[in-house]
Order: sequence, then structure tokens, then C-alpha cells
Amino acid sequence: MKKTISVFALMLATVLTLSMTSCRETKEDKAEEAVEDVKEGVEDAAEEVEDAAEDVGDDIEDTAEEVEDSIEDATDDSQ
Repeated sequence: MKKTISVFALMLATVLTLSMTSCRETKEDKAEEAVEDVKEGVEDAAEEVEDAAEDVGDDIEDTAEEVEDSIEDATDDSQ
């Protein structure tokens, strides 16, 4: 009877230890996944900002060319 209780207690302790280890690993996995999700979100946002900055730069260049053309046309008309 004492051996049975000892074996049962040992098995219970083993199960509890394994479940705690498994739970901790699950939490660590979830934390790592969350960090990866945040990294991906930041990378995506950075790409969008970069694309928007390029678009603004292109618009500025286009506007500058239009202004330059308008000035050239105005000076050509006055001559």
C-alpha cells in the first residue's frame, strides 16, 4: 500500500511538472509569436511610409517640372 501511494504521488508530481513546463513553453511560444507579429507590422508600416515618401518625392519633381515649364512658356511668350 505504501509503495502504491508513493508511486501514485511520484506520478502526480511528474504530471504536474510536465504540465507546468508545457504551459511555460506555450507562453514563451506565444510571446515569441507576438514579437514576430509586431516586427512584421513595423516592417510593413515602414514599407508603406517609404512608398508614400517616394510618391511625395515624385509629385514634388512633377510639380517642379510643371513650374519650370510654365516659367519657360511665360518667358517665351514675352519675347
